[in-house]
Amino acid sequence: MSLASDRLNRIQPSLTIAISTVARGMIAEGKNVISLSQGEPDFDTPRNIKDAAIAAMERGETKYTDVAGTITLRKAVTEAFARDTGIQYKPEEIIISTGAKQVLFNCMVSTLNPGDEVVIPSPCWVSYPDIVTLADGKPVLVPCGQNNGFKLRAEDLEAAITPRTKWFMLNNPCNPTGAAYSAEDLKPICEVLMRHPHVWILTDDIYDKLAYNGFRPGTIVAVEPRLKDRTLTVHGVSKSYAMTGWRIGFAAGPVALIKAMDKLQSQSTSNPNSIAQAAAIEALLGPQDTVEEMRKVFEQRRDMVVEMMNACPGINCGKPDGAFYVYPSIHGCIGKTSASGVLIKDDEAFVLTLLADEGVATVHGAAFCFPGYFRISYANATEDLREGCARIQRFCQGLT
Repeated sequence: MSLASDRLNRIQPSLTIAISTVARGMIAEGKNVISLSQGEPDFDTPRNIKDAAIAAMERGETKYTDVAGTITLRKAVTEAFARDTGIQYKPEEIIISTGAKQVLFNCMVSTLNPGDEVVIPSPCWVSYPDIVTLADGKPVLVPCGQNNGFKLRAEDLEAAITPRTKWFMLNNPCNPTGAAYSAEDLKPICEVLMRHPHVWILTDDIYDKLAYNGFRPGTIVAVEPRLKDRTLTVHGVSKSYAMTGWRIGFAAGPVALIKAMDKLQSQSTSNPNSIAQAAAIEALLGPQDTVEEMRKVFEQRRDMVVEMMNACPGINCGKPDGAFYVYPSIHGCIGKTSASGVLIKDDEAFVLTLLADEGVATVHGAAFCFPGYFRISYANATEDLREGCARIQRFCQGLT
């Protein structure tokens, strides 16, 4: 008899974490590995945020808080939403969780019944389908091709919605592609959603401060305020403020939904870390100049990586508008043989052989429900990134 439940057997461990774990193991063995697989800024958490955490500890803020987070942080979140998007929320419409991933998990487990469908544009973040599956829902993947910038078309969303559709889930900007939707891009999508009042919307905007060349990502509720009473807007401090390890994510939505998520969280983790909550207040309401400094560096790295990838034989790489990923096509490499004699039969073989031969860790496209591509994270030191891309060029030049 298997120890694992049927529910657990339906999902896989996170493949981005799995690749990073392999890379760390190789580094521990003394191998020269450059990991471009994980979505984690290489910058340190800004000094003012760390100081706020230290001050909170000195004040004795080391006790339990409300399950949904301190009232001070929830108010700070409402202020940040109003400042950044113009959307007005009340503290009771906010929940703070241990990272945005817990927000997503709480939402799906709190609302899905067996067989409920969740429409997800693909390529998509690796955890979306598995979280839905774990909550007894059915992921409905809608392919979004490179010819449309990996962005969902309104007619494809319309075709995917059925009477069983419970949620539509959008990541803007997107992990893994960096594709981003402007307010104008979102208008036809909102029109579809207005025609289907039984469909709830989850918009994951955690990368929205990381956009380039003047591009401004839109968000569903700002584009169509009439959707507010069935939209959960997910965000957090991990990416924009280089606070991945602090584990603070949050969401804004209708009170009934927030209460349901709070109920589940009360029986799982209870409140998020009290000290990290104090740090998040400073991140959201303190000086924002470090966000812009990091964004500028990411933009420079993006341009470098796109240029170097397009110099690789067999690779085609578009220039994304946001996040810190590129998602190049490797269709021109499939079917060839590496210098070490390995047949590149698919994107997984490509990334595994690249790791073995050149010591560069990336993530294959099938992990993001869209094979034939691979993801590079440019949230890495610029010189390491340059060297990693040079190794990918050498690997591709060796394919015959």
